[in-house]
Amino acid sequence: MTETTENIELKAFEFMKELSGNVDETQSIKNFTATSEELNSLFNGVALRYLSGKSIFELKGKDTLDFLNRIATNSLKNLQKGQLQRTFFTTEKGRIIDLATVANFEDYNLLICNKENKDKIYSWISRYIIADDVTIKDIQNKYSLLELVGPQSNSFITLLTGSEISEMEANQLKVINTEGMMFFVLKLFDLNGEIKYWLISDQETGKKLIKYIVENKGPFNFNLIGEDAYNLYRIEKGYPAAPEELNDRYNPHELGLINLVDFNKGCYIGQEVIARLDTYQKVQRHLKGVEINSKINVDLPLLLSDKDSNEAGEITSLSYCVNDKKSFGLAFIRKAYIENKIELSVKLNDGQILNVLITKLPMK
Repeated sequence: MTETTENIELKAFEFMKELSGNVDETQSIKNFTATSEELNSLFNGVALRYLSGKSIFELKGKDTLDFLNRIATNSLKNLQKGQLQRTFFTTEKGRIIDLATVANFEDYNLLICNKENKDKIYSWISRYIIADDVTIKDIQNKYSLLELVGPQSNSFITLLTGSEISEMEANQLKVINTEGMMFFVLKLFDLNGEIKYWLISDQETGKKLIKYIVENKGPFNFNLIGEDAYNLYRIEKGYPAAPEELNDRYNPHELGLINLVDFNKGCYIGQEVIARLDTYQKVQRHLKGVEINSKINVDLPLLLSDKDSNEAGEITSLSYCVNDKKSFGLAFIRKAYIENKIELSVKLNDGQILNVLITKLPMK
């Protein structure tokens, strides 16, 4: 594998950090403005994020798509030039290795995965390349990956790049040349079916692109977005993240993302378990939203219990909303407790017991 991101200055990300000035010990950008302003853009306007939590692999070789099709849950064999597909990679037991996006650039394919699961993905793919004409290369340091998200994102990117973007179908990519900057635009569905855009460029172009977008935001409800606001946004939308929900403790059924599994394409790793869960309705827990009328700071996952102290599930993500004066979270909850609407609670380290409200997803 190539030199890690941490050892190389990524120009676009460094520029974003300069614009923010608020970076935590993990080098994540916490925020640019008030969290409430960034949330407003995410829910009602258009928001720009640097996807520092993503890693990119380049796969080459005539067998690439056929090979990926054999080890991934979704159909990839007939992915055409300029098309995207989101898919899970799962273990033999049907547990999640990662949720990734495959983009076909004809001469090569990009696999965009979560940085926390990067080493697992690399090892998993390398493990099964035997006689196939497939090579995999870590090219994280080559590209800048930006995201435009929010209900105004389609109008906003059309203003920036022209009408050809609005004419694109979802799950497609195009090369764009605007103001002397060449980059790729990927138009894709978010996990709840909403449209968002990824912008892929080299690092220097990424820096110029960020500057150009900020200077040409016009009348839009636009903001640069840090992790504080986005984490609350993705929890309220019900989007799983790595390593919290996207890990080998859970399967696609439990996440409610079985639409990313193709039951007609033939064998893949983990197929037997996932198919059996579907056929016999053996899924015992589901991802749900939770609300707690308090701000709490605890290590996750946090056990959920009923009034008799029986284990009912666990909270995997949690974020506090100042405006609502509540903590919102994602939790895997046992099916019986959901169906019977049984009251649940959490017990903190100091012995305090707090009631938990179970909600559907998305919350807002």
